[in-house]
Amino acid sequence: MSDHDTVSIQEHIRVYLTVFGALAVLTVTTVLASYLDISTSEAIFLALVIASVKGSLVAGYFMHLISEKATITWILMMTALFFFVLMFLPLMSITDQVNI
Repeated sequence: MSDHDTVSIQEHIRVYLTVFGALAVLTVTTVLASYLDISTSEAIFLALVIASVKGSLVAGYFMHLISEKATITWILMMTALFFFVLMFLPLMSITDQVNI
């Protein structure tokens, strides 16, 4: 095995360990956020934001989408956008009923 291969493998391992550390920190952040005294809609929004960041890290690095072409990334972003729209439409109707 040449030195170039060893350096490349060590670089990949460092990236994976960094992503693992970020996911661990975000998991702890999710748990700590559950203890915050905020409204239900704010808690759902905060949980979805944290989960989206974690999901994008997993998709980007472990599923290797970070190095894919722009078309695949564009499709992934549109899927995430539609997911958020579909998640917040029922939430908006619930908050409208509470305010009435």
